This record gives sequence, structure tokens and C-alpha cells, in this order.
Amino acid sequence: MAAGPSEEAVLPGWWRQIISLQRREARRVLAELVSTRGMMPLLMKARNGEGWTPTEKEALLSHLRRMAHLSPYLIALLLPGSVLMLPVYAWWLDRRRLRRGE
Repeated sequence: MAAGPSEEAVLPGWWRQIISLQRREARRVLAELVSTRGMMPLLMKARNGEGWTPTEKEALLSHLRRMAHLSPYLIALLLPGSVLMLPVYAWWLDRRRLRRGE
């Protein structure tokens, strides 16, 4: 639920900072996702039996890198309650690392 301007004035300062930080990061993620708009047609070229030019391969790599940098944000911003689950997620990843012997 997004608070309106009149509701934000009632909130404590630290809470307003958290809300503004979340909104700023959500706008950044949305801008990054919009910039990957041409990725699907490029991916479908291989599916349709066409080859990729070197320029198209570079564009695909650029899109994939951009999306890989967004994955932590997508988990924390899109799933309800996911910020509260981050410590559990970190513990689970650490257990996996220890099991592999790294």
C-alpha cells in the first residue's frame, strides 16, 4: 500500500526515508527492465532458425548482464515479505556453500 502525500506527513522521518528509498529503487528496476525491451525478438531469432550477427550477440549479452544485476532487487522488491526473509535466505545459501566444501 502506497501512502498518499497527506499520510506521509504523519509518518516518522526514518519511515519516510525507507519509503522513498524503496520507490527510488523500484523506479530504477523498472527503467532497467524497460531497457531490455528488444531482448525477446533477439532470442526468438535462434528459435526461428535464424542466426545472430556479432552485434546481436553483444546486445544479448548486454541484456543478460543487465538482468543478472537486477535479480537481487527483484527478489527484495517484488515478493511480499521478502525483505523479512533475507536473513533466512542468507543462512540457506551459506549452508549450501558449506555442504559443497567451499
